[in-house]
Amino acid sequence: MTAVAGDLTSRNPRKITRMEQFFFWSLAVGLLAAATAVVTLRNPVTNAVCLVVALVFQAALFVTLEATFLAAVQVIVYAGAVMVLFLFVIMLLDVKAEARRPIPWPKVGAVLFGAAAVVAGVPKLVAAFPAAREPLRWSAQSTTFGAKELGSLLFTSYAPLFLATGVLLLVATIGVVVLCRRDPGS
Repeated sequence: MTAVAGDLTSRNPRKITRMEQFFFWSLAVGLLAAATAVVTLRNPVTNAVCLVVALVFQAALFVTLEATFLAAVQVIVYAGAVMVLFLFVIMLLDVKAEARRPIPWPKVGAVLFGAAAVVAGVPKLVAAFPAAREPLRWSAQSTTFGAKELGSLLFTSYAPLFLATGVLLLVATIGVVVLCRRDPGS
């Protein structure tokens, strides 16, 4: 098995060892377990801790793929700044009352419907932008591989997908606020 063509920092394809595969799959299973805990546990504080664990697992996966810059950004931006935002929302909640509150099944159904719509729409989004079908590659004439080159790639060839990710994060934040909003009668 060789390294994936077009990975961000490897200049030469090389053999991937069994230990690297073991670490990659162990981290992937840990990430899935933490992400599942985020959506299945009832306590918002526990959910936030599980989300931080999932983000750290994801950063470790980036390290195994030799994308150390993305790993650092993952920890600084998401595990740092975005989690502070989520913790502010959690502080607005009455955690004990939230744990006793019944599951709002209509909202769960709406979220599942929205998730299905997103999953159905992703292939159409990818098909609309031909650059999205290609692996992320540095330009052949570039001699340096750093944040400047990554930024220019993200804001030119991959701009629509980068913006779609931003919209997804905005919708997720609005969803958190709507789900945490107290009813006027309570």
